[in-house]
Amino acid sequence: MTETLFLSDADVRAALTWSEAIDAVRDAYAAPTDAAALPPRTMARADGAWLRTLSAMPSHCEYMGAKLIAANVGTRRAGYLVALFERPTAVLAALLDGNHVTGMRTAATSAVAIDALAPRRPLRVAVVGSGFEAANHVAAAAEVRDVAELAVYSPTEANRRRFAADVVATLGVEARAVDSDEEAARDADLVLAAARSRDESPTVRGAWLRSDATVVSIGSTLPEQRELDVDAIRRAGVIVADVPEEVADQTGDMLAAAAEGVELAGKLVSLADVVAHAGGPPRDRDSLAIYKSVGSALQDVTVSELCLRRARELGLGRGLGQTISPVSK
Repeated sequence: MTETLFLSDADVRAALTWSEAIDAVRDAYAAPTDAAALPPRTMARADGAWLRTLSAMPSHCEYMGAKLIAANVGTRRAGYLVALFERPTAVLAALLDGNHVTGMRTAATSAVAIDALAPRRPLRVAVVGSGFEAANHVAAAAEVRDVAELAVYSPTEANRRRFAADVVATLGVEARAVDSDEEAARDADLVLAAARSRDESPTVRGAWLRSDATVVSIGSTLPEQRELDVDAIRRAGVIVADVPEEVADQTGDMLAAAAEGVELAGKLVSLADVVAHAGGPPRDRDSLAIYKSVGSALQDVTVSELCLRRARELGLGRGLGQTISPVSK
C-alpha cells in the first residue's frame, strides 16, 4: 500500500502555477456536476471559534477529498488541511497544508470569472486590500487580462505602498497606493475586493463604480460579513456565483440586499453555467457585473489533485511512512 504523502506549504507553492491552476478550475466548472457529489459546506461554532468542512467527489477527478478550516475569531488565527483519498481503494493518498491551496483556488476561480465577464482589453484595476488574497488576485487576474494600471488601498499606508511596489517589480506595470478605497475604485474597469473591514461594514460602494465595471468579491462568506453595499448589488446586471445558493443565503452582502428589496433571482447565475456557455452572460453597458465567491470543495479538490500530481513529478513532499488502512465494510 502506498504511503501517505504530506505536502507542506512550501511544497504546494513550488508545485502550483497560476496558468495550470486557472485551466484546471475552468475544466472543473465545465465538467458535468452531481449535486450529491458536491454537498454544501458545514460549520461548527462555539466560544468564538469555528470549524468548516468542505467535501467533494468531482466527476473529473481521480480523488475524492475534503478540506478543514479551523479558525479562532478572537486570535485571528486559522489553519487549513486538505485530505485526498483514492476513489477505488479509499486509501489516504495525501495530506496537504491547505493555506496556499485555498489562496490559489480562490484567485484561480476568480480569474475564470474575470475572463468571462471583463472586457478583452488592458484593464485599469483597483485592489481593496494588501494581503495574501489581494496579491493572489492581482497575479491571477494578470494571467487572463493585461493590467494597464493598478491602484491599491488598504488602511495601513506602509502596506499599500509595499503592495504597489511589489506589483511594479513583479508585473512591470504602473501601480500606485491611494488614500481611500473610493479613490481606488473610481474609474476602475476591474475592482478586486479582497479585504473585509474590521467592523464588517462594506469596503466597496456602488456609488463609486463605473457603470460597466466588473467587481470581484471574495471577502464576505458569512452572514455577519459585509464587503459590497446594497447599491452595488442593486446596480448589478449579473451576479456570477461559485455556489449560488450559499452566496444568496449565507453572505452578508446578499442578505442585506434582499432585506432592502433587491430581487436576486433574476440576476444570480452559476459560474458553471457561465463557463458552459463560453463568452459569459450578455453585458449591459450601464450595469455592473459582479463575481461573488464563498469557496467550494470542487475548487479545493481540483487544485489539490493538480498539486499532488505535480509534486510527484517534481519529487516534492514527505512520505509519512504509513497510511490509514481502509477496512472492509
